[in-house]
Amino acid sequence: MASSRRDHLRRGAAAVLVAALAGSAAGCSPTGPEPVEGSTVTVARSEPFTSLNAQTSYGNRGTNAAVRHLTTSQFVAYDATPELVRDESFGTITVEDEDPLTVTYRVADGVAWSDGEPVDAADLLLSWAANSGAVNTPEFDDEPYVDEETGAYAEDFPDDVVHFDGQVSNGLAGVTQTPEVGDDGRSITLVYDRYFADWELAFEVGVPAHVVGARALGIDDADEAKDAVVSAIQDRDEAALAALSRTWNADFNLDRMPEDRSLLVANGPYTVTGIEAGQSVELTANPRYRGEHRPEFERVVLRTISDPLEAVAALRDGEVDVITPQASADVAAELLALDDVTVLSGSDSTYEHLDLQFTASRNGHFADARVREAFLRVVPRQRILDELVGSIQEEAELRDSFVFMPSDPRYADAVAGNGSDEYARPDPERARELLAEAGVTSPEVCILFSSTNPRRVREFQLIQESAAEAGFRVTDCSAPDAVPVLGSPGEYDAALFGWNVPNLSTAGTSAIFRSRTGIDNLNGYANPEVDALLDELSGERDADVRAQRLAELDALVWRDAYGLPLYQLPVLTGVGPGVENVTRSPLPPGVLWNVWDWRPTGS
Repeated sequence: MASSRRDHLRRGAAAVLVAALAGSAAGCSPTGPEPVEGSTVTVARSEPFTSLNAQTSYGNRGTNAAVRHLTTSQFVAYDATPELVRDESFGTITVEDEDPLTVTYRVADGVAWSDGEPVDAADLLLSWAANSGAVNTPEFDDEPYVDEETGAYAEDFPDDVVHFDGQVSNGLAGVTQTPEVGDDGRSITLVYDRYFADWELAFEVGVPAHVVGARALGIDDADEAKDAVVSAIQDRDEAALAALSRTWNADFNLDRMPEDRSLLVANGPYTVTGIEAGQSVELTANPRYRGEHRPEFERVVLRTISDPLEAVAALRDGEVDVITPQASADVAAELLALDDVTVLSGSDSTYEHLDLQFTASRNGHFADARVREAFLRVVPRQRILDELVGSIQEEAELRDSFVFMPSDPRYADAVAGNGSDEYARPDPERARELLAEAGVTSPEVCILFSSTNPRRVREFQLIQESAAEAGFRVTDCSAPDAVPVLGSPGEYDAALFGWNVPNLSTAGTSAIFRSRTGIDNLNGYANPEVDALLDELSGERDADVRAQRLAELDALVWRDAYGLPLYQLPVLTGVGPGVENVTRSPLPPGVLWNVWDWRPTGS
């Protein structure tokens, strides 16, 4: 007789119970050292903690993602290389077939949430539903229900709509059929509609299904709540799914400690044990964690310090142990002057760049490729680098690719043939020729940038000065915070900002450069050749072919006078004398990527 969904999940729970009683079963015994009693490391962050669900649009912020990294185990993550590394102490990934691409995710026996409930298929299935869009109400537009001040959903969000605000662009949108729950109750199998090159980055575990089910459906028993979540997804129960999606979207947004402590349940090395609104979040070692990343520090405190020089002062005074302030010449000088502080220098995955608006610009000139090229030919890239980065990193170089980081082995070959050498230095004479060909005289270019960021203010000034030599009138469209203005029609002609690269996926490239429908296509860029390459990339199995196609795409973007990459953001990390083994990764969460390897000095 076929077993029920509940039977599958109960078997997983029973296995956990047996393992716990045995005490020495595989996947149950703690690995690594015990935390040093009473030890605390305090890390400065530039932005506050706001949500335990970093998979939502509202929660997708740096500090939230860092907290998620410390509290939620994953099947795979980047190391500092950066390369993807699997954590088989949490679970395994098995490619069952490549045509169609079929992948099974199985949680290791004995893995549990911090309240003792096993991590199982219900948690995996909920993550698929929330990040695939497969169960969402078709054609629903959530934009009118976003609170303009907070970015979270407003209270008038409709009750009868199913809308999980998940990370659909990561690839799970390509898994439209409901995954099969394994007989062990700890696994699900995803079948992709077509091959997806970035499949290893597509799936992550999110918030606990039993907590979401309990709060959304009013079911106190954890097993029954999980069963109800699974049933709602498999049966497409719209009423239940609507409630589940509202809970998933909103209930984990926290600016203080919640009355319902179940919202803090975690399965990673740490759990959240304290929140001071806008000030700090405290994490304490999870006693139920049994994976490979057992920490030595008992507590980690992430303290919000937005001003870089204040962060340096806090490190000097012993108020914090690790800082990664926004790098500048002043910050570098202050850091290097501190006694007993180790300074780590490197580059972030974020790169500074200039975007030009192809459509709906303020003055309309950049619809003509000749005007775009003319403007880019007067941007003093090397002077910007020398003045703003050279004083921090002597080895700093211009970034000459839109798709490859300078540390990527594929970078040099791509740059050699992408046409970036045409923009190595200003050429006002050629710029004037192009403007004459276009029949444009003294065009105005209004640049958007953050007026509170001294580095971008100076970039604007240098561009304004250089562009005047070719007849451009560069004007100021700045805002204290430019990010909310990005993509707004008619507001500006060009923008200076940083692209944050969270991973090395081709999906991220598609989000920026796909014609007008890309998630991060903020400037109306459209090229059918680029779209065709992106389509090919998403389904290409061969890594060498993907590299070639990305290089071709890079050359097309340069040819279209899209904008200019400038430089990788320099990063300075200061480490106080009380902590050892601190390193950093160029990808998020940066210095926090291996907190479990940190240890109190002399321990």
